[in-house]
Amino acid sequence: MFNLSLPLRLQLSLIIVIGTALLKYHAWSNLIGYGAITLIWTWSLQVPIPKLGRLLGSELIFLSLVALPLGWERASFLLLRSVICLITMNSFLLTLPPHSFGIALKGLPIPTGLKENLILAGQYLEILLSEVAQMQRSAQLRGLNGTGGWLRYASTSIIGALYLRTLDRAERVYTAMLTRGYNGKLPLDSALNPKERFILITVGVVGTCITVSSYL
Repeated sequence: MFNLSLPLRLQLSLIIVIGTALLKYHAWSNLIGYGAITLIWTWSLQVPIPKLGRLLGSELIFLSLVALPLGWERASFLLLRSVICLITMNSFLLTLPPHSFGIALKGLPIPTGLKENLILAGQYLEILLSEVAQMQRSAQLRGLNGTGGWLRYASTSIIGALYLRTLDRAERVYTAMLTRGYNGKLPLDSALNPKERFILITVGVVGTCITVSSYL
């Protein structure tokens, strides 16, 4: 894996996704260019292919239902464009270390307040998912195996218990943040080094040229 910082990896992923999304319809050669960049990006991050395939498969089911009524020719372009965007962002997310989403957000040119809200929302979402995983494990230990067993368990007890457990754990996390000096603001200042800025500018220029050329 290339030694790239998390903020740079997020920014590069967004350049690929935004550039692909802005391509002119039916610009197949430009789309293939972004596809090649995405494959290089996925290879450089050393993404676990089985996990990427499972995640992409579930996403494509929904996309197919939305795109196919538009006609085969239009749907094929939209689906391929969506696949490139999904592979790019899924590759970033699947290689993101735990509790590091806030670090990745540091370099984005968005308001500080929005960054803080996104970081806190991501933190509490991780807490919620962790509690769900623990309750699924508890259900399995009680003999409720399979999707049907888990759904029966969820329908009878999970909602209230999950809310209470998540709220309790969130309060403990907040208390731990206060003891570590949290004063309502998060340290969000981050700057790329010269090498990373060069990489970002280079990829940005290449992406801009590919996207703009689709309209020429």
